[in-house]
Amino acid sequence: MPTMADVARSAGVSVATVSHVLNGTRPVLPHTRQAVLDAIDELGYTPNTLARSLVTSRTRSIGLAVSAITNPYFTEILQGVEAAALQEGYSLLIADPHDDPGHERKVVQLLHERRVDGMIVAPSADPRELVAYLGRQAVPTVFLDRVVDDRTTAAPCFDQVCAENTEPMTRLVTHLAGLGHRRIALVAGLPGLSTTDERITGYRHGLASAGLAHDPRLVVSGNSESAGAERATAALLALRPAPTALVTANNAMTIGALRALRDLGLSVPGDIALCCFDDFAWADLFSPRLTVIAQPSRDIGARAVRVLLDRLATPDGPARTVRLPCSFVHRTSCGCPEKGTDS
Repeated sequence: MPTMADVARSAGVSVATVSHVLNGTRPVLPHTRQAVLDAIDELGYTPNTLARSLVTSRTRSIGLAVSAITNPYFTEILQGVEAAALQEGYSLLIADPHDDPGHERKVVQLLHERRVDGMIVAPSADPRELVAYLGRQAVPTVFLDRVVDDRTTAAPCFDQVCAENTEPMTRLVTHLAGLGHRRIALVAGLPGLSTTDERITGYRHGLASAGLAHDPRLVVSGNSESAGAERATAALLALRPAPTALVTANNAMTIGALRALRDLGLSVPGDIALCCFDDFAWADLFSPRLTVIAQPSRDIGARAVRVLLDRLATPDGPARTVRLPCSFVHRTSCGCPEKGTDS
């Protein structure tokens, strides 16, 4: 197996220069750097990651804690994180906190004990233990998808990357109101999540802008999962008068709502219009095709990596929250002709 000394001899440089190229510990002239990289490629040299970490105090690894990894939305986020990390020479250690605050704290500690350079975390509905641990240990962290309000957690500020939630939800509701619907129901997400709160706010803004009164009976939690949404949809359709339009606040809940509508023998959009927050690969395979808000999931993951690397480079810089815009994908489940995608 070739060694660093072999690379140095092949490139005509010192072992120290090879080390500087590999670890970025000192600037190296471009032509010298290229000679070292060419020698590494020619010899098939593989750096000793453990030894490098002892020199640099960095493992070039990132801890990723995301619940419901099987959810297509988070799967795409994971793909964005992985691609961006790989491009920058970082590996990933992945854990699923299962949206449980106690388990979340444990898996984040385990990732930290593996000496990751930083964390990307989609926090639970009650992230107080998580935030306290990360703050106490001074772990460079980016919160993903869900924001954490430091006023309610008594926490230091962390970088955060997420999609816009309020305005896109408002757009779904005003779209349905523009089609003549006056009783528009919402299957909301897990209480306590920032995404849930922001989408409920957007729903209420949409009603207000359309001149519609807010009826609290028309908002039922589906707990961000399919079975909960199935129960919530059945409860909403039992109201009198029943809603004529339904909005689901994530893709898992869309599946549950569709099951409930099927079991009730209701057609979309003939009996009830349906709009959804979250696009997914098979949304255009349903009949009718689903009108949705599409989140830039891969971009969210990639941006989280870039924000984390910026934090590693400038540990004392101000915390920032990055919001990425969503797209309105107009299909036919809302009850009108398909029009394509708008930003």
